[in-house]
Amino acid sequence: MQSFFSNKRLIVLLVCIIILVALIGYSMSERRSSSWPEQFISDSVGWVQSAFSKPAHFVAGFFENVNDMRNIYEENQILKSHLDEYASLQVELNDLRRQNEELKSSLDLQEGDLYSYSVRNAMVIHRTPDRWNDFIGINKGTQHGIEKDMAVMTSQGLIGKVNQVSQFTATIQLLSDPDRSNRISVTVDSEEQSINGFIEGIDVETGYLQFTMIDIGAELEEGQFVVTSGLGGVFPEGLPIGEIVSFETDEFALTQTAFVKPSASFQRLDYVMIIERGAPSLDITIDPDYDGVLPEEDEEDEDDEEEDNEGEES
Repeated sequence: MQSFFSNKRLIVLLVCIIILVALIGYSMSERRSSSWPEQFISDSVGWVQSAFSKPAHFVAGFFENVNDMRNIYEENQILKSHLDEYASLQVELNDLRRQNEELKSSLDLQEGDLYSYSVRNAMVIHRTPDRWNDFIGINKGTQHGIEKDMAVMTSQGLIGKVNQVSQFTATIQLLSDPDRSNRISVTVDSEEQSINGFIEGIDVETGYLQFTMIDIGAELEEGQFVVTSGLGGVFPEGLPIGEIVSFETDEFALTQTAFVKPSASFQRLDYVMIIERGAPSLDITIDPDYDGVLPEEDEEDEDDEEEDNEGEES
């Protein structure tokens, strides 16, 4: 027993265990406030945690913000693509709606005014920028019955004629082409008087077609409607061209020139109609030596014919 108490280390260990158990039991008992050792330890640990948590929270928040920005950027790109797709669909819808209206107008025209003509529909496939007002290309050719000099129009009115044709495509020369050889015989749609002339190109400043070679005595009025005359056998008669907006006398006071606002728009052409006259046109060729007097039949020939007839009767 004496040797047991003589061991100081063992005594100190037992005392520490007793104190530790007492502190644990005291701390586990219900009380309103912590002891000063607990407060000291808690404050020390809290200060250390606070010192490390602030930079940790800053770093974590930085990466979280970067991740949020990346997500926002990706969402923004998706929204932009959807917006571009919506705009593209809207443009396509408007274009289809406009084409539908053109086709409906074309169908109504075919069922109405063009009943006496053979009509072939075609789509415009190209247009040269440097000759925008001169020529267009269509997707129909000789394999589809297209021939040179056929009249071409939209649902609003005449726009030109077939200039060149291949197997599956054709080139259309527009009325707005200023080429002097591009002449169309036209007339004013009037029952009171006959006013004839030619459409020769377009006035660049106003955009109006030039109705030339009008008789000086013709009584022109604004608003009069101009149609094809059918003379010459190239274009059918009565195809709409436009209305007169102004007119003037030439410098020699021999003829008049009228400016016609075209019924059809030459700026945007998607679908066209190629017109072929239902009945063959009358081609009249006048002999330049003809003096206006009908030739008299030879009297001897008449007598011979009468004798032959009498012989047959006998």
